[in-house]
Amino acid sequence: MARQLRMDLVGFTVLAIVSGLGGGMLRDTLLQQGFPVALTNPAYLTSALAGAVIAYLMVFGHRWTMRALFLADCLSVGCWAATGTVKALGAGLAWPPAILLGVVTAVGGGMIRDIAVGRLPAIFGGNTLYATSALLSSGLMALLAGLGHETAGMAGAIVLSAVVSVAARRFG
Repeated sequence: MARQLRMDLVGFTVLAIVSGLGGGMLRDTLLQQGFPVALTNPAYLTSALAGAVIAYLMVFGHRWTMRALFLADCLSVGCWAATGTVKALGAGLAWPPAILLGVVTAVGGGMIRDIAVGRLPAIFGGNTLYATSALLSSGLMALLAGLGHETAGMAGAIVLSAVVSVAARRFG
């Protein structure tokens, strides 16, 4: 998106930080259990900055790179949805708000990014169903975590997110 909007390195960096860390920061702010982890663990900001530099220096226009990035995005939606759900459950929330915070964790950063550049958030349309896959993944995570199977919940959420998003893109 930053390249399409002809942004400089600062623009790439701001969009990388907002889209990569915004959902988790929003979740942590809503949970009110200390500072957002993205501000206390330097690995989060370092990863976002590295992503910004890589995106700025490389052109991802080839068909295979676009497919690889899409698949990575689908997998990460499931991972972040499950992570947000587990963190909310660990904070003592019941499963409905925990699922909501799982979805916010997964897609909140992208929403903030889209609003920042003046676009309708992509989760409100299109053919990737990221919000739907985040919702389903968060629900699966809440169910399996409640049964004591957090590892299976994480794996299942990641796979479910990828299957739903790839199928939506392929058939939708």
